[in-house]
Amino acid sequence: MSRPRIVIVGAGFAGYRAARTLSRLVRHKADVTLLNPTDYFLYLPLLPQVAAGILEPRRVTVSLSGTLPHVRLVLGEADAIDLDAHTVHYTGPEGDGGTLSFDRLVLAAGSVNKLLPIPGVAEHAHGFRGLPEALYLRDHVTRQVELAAAANDPATCSARCTFVVVGAGYTGTEVAAQGQLFTDAQVRKHPLRQGMRPRWMLLDIAPRVLPELDQRLSRTADRVLRRRGVDVRMGTSVKEATPDGVLLTDGEFVDTRTLVWCVGVRPDPLAESLGLPMERGRLLVDPHLQVPSHPHLFACGDAAAVPDLEQPGAYTPMTAQHAWRQGKVAGRNVAASLGIGDRRAYRHRDLGFVVDLGGVQAAANPLGVALSGPVAGAVTRGYHLAAMPGNRVRVAADWLLDAVLPRQAVQLGLVRSWSVPLDTASPELARTPGSREERAKPRTGRSADPPAGASADAGPEPADAGPEPADAGPEPARNQPGGEPARNQPDGQSARNQPGGEPARNQPDGEPARSRSGGQSGGPSSEPPGPVQRSD
Repeated sequence: MSRPRIVIVGAGFAGYRAARTLSRLVRHKADVTLLNPTDYFLYLPLLPQVAAGILEPRRVTVSLSGTLPHVRLVLGEADAIDLDAHTVHYTGPEGDGGTLSFDRLVLAAGSVNKLLPIPGVAEHAHGFRGLPEALYLRDHVTRQVELAAAANDPATCSARCTFVVVGAGYTGTEVAAQGQLFTDAQVRKHPLRQGMRPRWMLLDIAPRVLPELDQRLSRTADRVLRRRGVDVRMGTSVKEATPDGVLLTDGEFVDTRTLVWCVGVRPDPLAESLGLPMERGRLLVDPHLQVPSHPHLFACGDAAAVPDLEQPGAYTPMTAQHAWRQGKVAGRNVAASLGIGDRRAYRHRDLGFVVDLGGVQAAANPLGVALSGPVAGAVTRGYHLAAMPGNRVRVAADWLLDAVLPRQAVQLGLVRSWSVPLDTASPELARTPGSREERAKPRTGRSADPPAGASADAGPEPADAGPEPADAGPEPARNQPGGEPARNQPDGQSARNQPGGEPARNQPDGEPARSRSGGQSGGPSSEPPGPVQRSD
């Protein structure tokens, strides 16, 4: 008799934990297969430090095959699930298709960038959900500072050194905080025109920074940002984005070449393609993370609407803290459905949150105790080291080196703007010339975007556990004055009118336009000692 086949779709917080739990519980009793677009598990909370040059990219990635014994890894993106035939169809990294058969399926597909139909945002903004986007942002910010230092025109210098971040949840707040320190360090080596310094703006339609957290943490983050010179504007967002800057909802036009979209996420559209009962884009499950009408189907993380037993009538938010623990429960319950152990309902209370503000500054409330300053910074970094399932020594070494040595602000040019479009169902993958058409196709069942003018906080809570504004999809490139490359250039030709020496954005073949360039997270094998902040 053949062994039961278990397929897990997605290796984010929830999928990774489910795979790790099952690898221990059903060893030699069932075949466990993990389907994921990448061969690593991305520790999302530290991604802003990659963009700021503190950590090297591989520090925040954990090898799936190296840390999941007895689990078969299949590289690919799930694009169709047949519940009646018990099969998952996927597309591999080289465009080849495949099918996996299952007796039990765990859907942990995670989430994608949240979209809003705001004019110009899809063409001129970039998200911050995957490693390619973080690498692109680091190169782009470095380039803008270097070009600004060489610019003769004060207006061009100012525009290049203005960085707009939309969304004051976890991701946006940390990107702005780390970014200000990063660019301030750069201008010490490349002084700007007299009286000028890099300007970071943080926008959100919410009334305060980190609006879903305790007000004490919100005040701490706001105070640190403003003291560093970040222009924090609450109750304000982007009305339109153009090649030369952004028009704000208060009527002001800001000249900038950088728009970072950190407005939250929405569940992966793969869940909706199943045609089962949904709750705001998430698959409805019972407290045991099982779909009532399909006992062989389990869902957890951002893809699942899990009843909150601590707050009857509500569903658990899309946070890493919940996804990580749901993954463990899902793994246990899948094993129980095969006669191994007993199943359990998912019940959890928040342990608190941590927000790294760069340097020695942070805001944290572990177990409800509000902390700020260096103490919060030590707690935050200590938590991350304990929570990561690998690379702890390397991460600690990078932190130590960053504290005693200057950062290397160089452009590697490995990720171009066209490789990381805002409207993508796969933020963990950079587009390549041969696959851009496939990557651009929306997955079956993609939900419609919210109506124009909708709150950025509407819909499911963002995976970084804080509300923020939202996004749209690619168009052909326009002339980009001021040295900014053309975005979404479909035919691979050089963009015209590109003074300032930057390559074209969204250029499929990677050819420069007269010179320029542009998963998921993990946790420990045991219960983390403190709060987690983002989801898969």
